[in-house]
Amino acid sequence: MVTTPNDIRVSSWNELNDQFFADAWQESLGRFRSPYAFRGACSAAHDLHTSLMRLGGPYDKLEAVLLRNFRKYAHRDADTDDTIWNWLAIAQHHGLPTRLLDWTYSPLIALHFVTEKLEAFDVDGAVWAVNFMKLRDLLPDRLKAALHEEQALVFHVELLNRTVGSLNEFDRLSPQPFTIFMEPPSLDERIVTQSALFSLMSSPTASLDDWLADKPHLYRRIIIPASLKWEIRDKLDQMNITERILFPGLDGLSKYLKRYYSPRPG
Repeated sequence: MVTTPNDIRVSSWNELNDQFFADAWQESLGRFRSPYAFRGACSAAHDLHTSLMRLGGPYDKLEAVLLRNFRKYAHRDADTDDTIWNWLAIAQHHGLPTRLLDWTYSPLIALHFVTEKLEAFDVDGAVWAVNFMKLRDLLPDRLKAALHEEQALVFHVELLNRTVGSLNEFDRLSPQPFTIFMEPPSLDERIVTQSALFSLMSSPTASLDDWLADKPHLYRRIIIPASLKWEIRDKLDQMNITERILFPGLDGLSKYLKRYYSPRPG
């Protein structure tokens, strides 16, 4: 199993929730507002490599080719502003290999993706939690200034487009790798219901888990024992965190019913 210096192994539902909402109290606001983005994995062996990396071969050379052809053929089906950030979000949302990674503001939605595959209930899962507020301190000055002026915690595509016009320009903002979090446009109901956001590294070859390795103050990884998955899954179903809600439409309904009525192995 892949391990990190910040692995925290929980042993109960209550302990899991304590980890999810740690650091959520914001004294200046007098409110609970978590500074973390969450990403769930059905196996703790999964890393934070992007779908672009998983292509293999000279994948970094293919990034521009993939996006160029996606834009060329998708124009008739995608009603969007013709900016690279919009197209990158749409491409990721529809399964094109990109340097983006999917995250959510909701720890329970991240937990759904830990427990959505019954065939993976015999292995430990994991939820990554990255502090996007502390991460801002490591951004290039131009990006920090843009967030400050907008009074934003993370980027949205309009703000990013006003600040940086292309991926090449974005990559050249700093000689050292950096990452941002970006909220996608509300492309469809799925983006909205999943409280989605993306991480974006400043190089197609930069891996977020490698980048985080020497920055323990930015993240933690919560290990979900295989023995806890059934309890978690049943409680998420009771709280209506299901495929029927997270993937609106008949496909999501069918996935939910198939999983919900599958027998538990003996």
